[in-house]
Amino acid sequence: MPDQSPAPALGQKVAEALSRIAFNSDGLVPAIAQQHDTGEVLMMAWMNRDAVAETLTTGRVCYWSRSRGKLWRKGESSGQVQRLVAFHVDCDGDTILLKVDQTGVACHTGRRTCFFNKLEADGFTISEPVLVSEADLYGGRD
Repeated sequence: MPDQSPAPALGQKVAEALSRIAFNSDGLVPAIAQQHDTGEVLMMAWMNRDAVAETLTTGRVCYWSRSRGKLWRKGESSGQVQRLVAFHVDCDGDTILLKVDQTGVACHTGRRTCFFNKLEADGFTISEPVLVSEADLYGGRD
């Protein structure tokens, strides 16, 4: 009887996903986070192989922080966690779409989405309100 344990199947899925991704020369790929049930685009961040593998293994979204030079588990200091609902790779393999269930706000500015600078006829406006102050989130960046 074949082994029915989930670990080997998960490992195979991670390996297959990694084989479909065209990481750039820095070993990174852009990842767009989208709220799974509303279609709201929340943010863009970078992932490396380890971040992809951890995200697929744990179901909690993990990115690569270029400024910190380390893995960044979304919400590790703010509590604003992203749970993975679906994982998509585009036709060229050079961009990931993460459909997530976002807890709270996605942006370090305390807004629901990072895409709040909207170009209008007379210039840019802020299209999203601050829902949580940065100090209340974590006193820094997440």
